Amino acid sequence: MTGVSSRKRGRPPGKESADTRDRILTAAREEFSERGYEKTSVRGIAKAAGVDSALVHHYFGTKEQVFEAAIEMAAAPALGAGEAVADGPLEGVGERLTRFVLGVWENPATRTPLLAIVRSAVNNDTAAAVFRRIVVSQLLRRVAAQVDLPDAELRAELAAAQLVGTAMLRYVIKVEPLASADVEQIIARLAPVVQGHLTNP
Repeated sequence: MTGVSSRKRGRPPGKESADTRDRILTAAREEFSERGYEKTSVRGIAKAAGVDSALVHHYFGTKEQVFEAAIEMAAAPALGAGEAVADGPLEGVGERLTRFVLGVWENPATRTPLLAIVRSAVNNDTAAAVFRRIVVSQLLRRVAAQVDLPDAELRAELAAAQLVGTAMLRYVIKVEPLASADVEQIIARLAPVVQGHLTNP
């Protein structure tokens, strides 16, 4: 028991250090998903990861910083939206962006951590601020950069609002018949609206 305990304390060397960091992030994501932001503690994250709470502070700092790191890890697939927008002509940007975002939500492996993020952001101002900072800096600005038109940031935000609203109703609140509708049908109806936000005069 003493050997196990001593390995948990202090700063792990080399590859063990990277593994420990990843384990803490995975535990944090699960804790935030199950308990929400307010009820999750650094101590609880440490216990779930099998490490001392000092290690969580060492790698990430405060609970807010752990949450931000967990969001970046969980939202990483969705942050490729800027590249999806850039990968083709402007007249098809609405369908590409809609298909990309809904594709991330349709995949259970990426949907589960996104649900945890959204639920925490809806219920807590600190979590919402972290979520907003990441979405604005890493997603909306990337999309806006690909739209070489006036009010590009506003256009990107309106398009995102359309997609996030749809995701909330379909995957979080599960409003019918939207929740059970075929995703291709949703894309066909939603893509022209997203296109309009991004490119209409």
